Parts: sequence; structure tokens; C-alpha cells
Amino acid sequence: MTVQQDIEQRLGSDFSPAYLQVLNESHQHSVPPNSETHFKVTLVSEDFHGLRKVARHQRVYGALADLLAGPVHALALHTYTLEEWRARQESAPDSPECRGGSRAGS
Repeated sequence: MTVQQDIEQRLGSDFSPAYLQVLNESHQHSVPPNSETHFKVTLVSEDFHGLRKVARHQRVYGALADLLAGPVHALALHTYTLEEWRARQESAPDSPECRGGSRAGS
């Protein structure tokens, strides 16, 4: 199982999402080809109802704790209730360009 698949399986199981997208954005960073280190997660779940952003992120971090301690270097989280997701027209923000490592300008 790939790291991406592992993330998808865990979040799908733990949050019963209305929408889940896990994107491997490692290729946008200074890492070897085919790396699985940088991910963008968009997770829509009613489990987030009544929770602030920090609490939502803490729940996701808890579900992925061992991956964050190991192969996953960066995790961009976009967590919404179904109502919030619809209000956003079912769209998460784009990720910024990498500004670190060998891609950083001088």
C-alpha cells in the first residue's frame, strides 16, 4: 500500500467523509522522484460540526500520527463540514508554490 492509499484508508475509516481528496504534491518540492512526503488533504465530514479549525486538524493529526512521525514531511489540511464545503462551491484553495530547499530563490 502506498502512503497516499494509507492516508485515504485511515481518513475514510475515521471520518466517514462526504468528500475526501488526498493529493501527493511531493513532485512540487525538492525531493527525489516518486516520493510520498508532501500531501494536500481535503476532508469534508460532519464529524467537524462544532469544531474549530485547530481541533479539526488535531483529529486528523491523531489519525495519521505514525505517518507524520515517519514518511510524511508536510500535510496541508482543508477540513470542512458539508455546509461549509457547499458554501465554498466544493472547492479547496490551491497550494502555494514550494519556497524551500533547492527551489528557494536567493
